[in-house]
Amino acid sequence: MKNSLRILLVFLLASVCPVGFAQILGVPNQVEFTDSLKQELEFGPYFGLYKDNYFTVGTSIGHVPNKKNSDVKFQISLAIRLTNATLPWNTFLFLMYTQKTFWNIFENSMPMRDLNFNPGIGWSKPFFNKGRYMGKMTLLLEHESNGRDGDESRSWNRISLSGSTMVSDWLMVHSKFWIPIVDGMNNRDILNYTGLFQAGFVLTSRNKKYSGGITLVKRRGWNLNFNTIAEFAWRVHEKTNLNLFAQYYNGYGESLLDYNQFHSRLRVGLVFKPKFFSEF
Repeated sequence: MKNSLRILLVFLLASVCPVGFAQILGVPNQVEFTDSLKQELEFGPYFGLYKDNYFTVGTSIGHVPNKKNSDVKFQISLAIRLTNATLPWNTFLFLMYTQKTFWNIFENSMPMRDLNFNPGIGWSKPFFNKGRYMGKMTLLLEHESNGRDGDESRSWNRISLSGSTMVSDWLMVHSKFWIPIVDGMNNRDILNYTGLFQAGFVLTSRNKKYSGGITLVKRRGWNLNFNTIAEFAWRVHEKTNLNLFAQYYNGYGESLLDYNQFHSRLRVGLVFKPKFFSEF
């Protein structure tokens, strides 16, 4: 538990420091934003947030809350550029690390029920047109496991291609496809629950105070079976990236340990959100 609390402290410090992905977006318009982004890509390396970094608490939908179906879920996600300048075709190479933790804080001794470790290396290409940032594409080699052995061991690898597009100043759409390499003996059927691709959108108010989105993860099969993630964030002040946060998860695969069990959970808390650059 001490190690997890140390990691959480690093996450909080990284989230409020003015570096990296999250902070370059604190500019008033697209022209200044694009100029700031190009400067960051040119004069890296830099360290910052990758996916949303959050700390939430919640319970199962449709059941009376108790210490068995209520928990804390938090995610730490960071990335670091590996080169001092952009590579050919204005691309860049980076390392990423995401850790998702499910913490049974209401039970005796407050055990960490499951920790999911997700390191990877990526190659990304941003796109610009007429002084505007349009989106980016990323090729990523990633590993995910829960660090356990025996019957509770879960792990897999994937080569993924993701992309996001700024349709307008207030609408971003994103998608991700992957080629799986399932090496975990106890999760051979994981694709039945995590599928092969996902897609979604994010809506942001014009003053950037409110944002919300939905991500659908298609499970294996030809029927309309999706894992659904709905999120809403309210930025507490224009000079910070601290947001009040709500997340609803409905489906399978939320954690590796019980990837094949259905859950419908609502959690609320805080999120440090790197706007536009958040990965899914």
